[in-house]
Amino acid sequence: MKAIVITTPGGPEVLQLQEVEDPCINDDEVLVKVEATALNRADTLQRKGAYPPPKGASPYPGLECSGTIEAVGKNVSRWKVGDQVCALLTGGGYAEKVAVPAGQVLPVPSGVSLKDAAAFPEVACTVWSTIFMTSHLSPGEALLVHGGSSGIGTFAIQIAKSQGVKVFVTAGSEDKLAFCKGLGADVCINYKTEDFVARVKDETGGKGVDVILDSMGASYFQRNLDSLNIDGRLFIIGTQGGAKTELDIRSLFAKRLTVQAAGLRTRTLENKAEIVSEVEKNVWPPIMAGKVKPVIYKSFPLSQAAEAHQLMESSNHIGKILLVP
Repeated sequence: MKAIVITTPGGPEVLQLQEVEDPCINDDEVLVKVEATALNRADTLQRKGAYPPPKGASPYPGLECSGTIEAVGKNVSRWKVGDQVCALLTGGGYAEKVAVPAGQVLPVPSGVSLKDAAAFPEVACTVWSTIFMTSHLSPGEALLVHGGSSGIGTFAIQIAKSQGVKVFVTAGSEDKLAFCKGLGADVCINYKTEDFVARVKDETGGKGVDVILDSMGASYFQRNLDSLNIDGRLFIIGTQGGAKTELDIRSLFAKRLTVQAAGLRTRTLENKAEIVSEVEKNVWPPIMAGKVKPVIYKSFPLSQAAEAHQLMESSNHIGKILLVP
């Protein structure tokens, strides 16, 4: 098969389409012929050598895909050859075929094309496992999403609105904010021209939001705490704004704040299977009802992975970028 190989750590140009061995599946896995895979920021970190795949995982980038099952392991009962699916991966999506643990496979939601389904697994599992399963975001509460126009952001807006949550977003251009508003965001803040803390306080009568989903890390840390309501929860999923900061622990006491953080890739197979099961139960129904739609900015052929990475790192896109073998 063909796959995108990281020839050496570096810029987008190190991504090369090469002929490689087909993956072998074990008894608890399925083999998926890839229809499409979607880019994630983690792929760009892996390309630079900053986010190596876990032991035993595919060396090729790609944390989600959609496609058709070509083979099933002998312990797999739910899935059969020919099933159209999408899947959460530990790696290997930038290829024509990928081996996937059966517990990380999802049916393509009705009303969504096989190709477009590639845009869902990583964002759905990330958003549901963080702000819903861990932070217990509830109907009637308020959520702030930083980077509202990203793949994570565009999904988080829609799923939170479907759950009866008031959604605040930040983004860096009026076009992006208008798009977020079109997806249902209630309060849209341009972080380049506005102080998001002041705007959040203004919109909530001084209280703040209940949950924040943040990919910036250090640069937003104190301002995020300042933006939270009593019993507020900050969930950090990235460090685009740095990884080290100072904290006056006393700032947590008065409002009983909780700071949480997690990644998806390094979780156990059992934990990932639990998340995927919860996503199918709670996220797939709103998708099938048309309340949550895939937001896809552009599709590239697999051979143009370098160009796709350049686009992602420019941050000029809204939603997801796909690669199609």
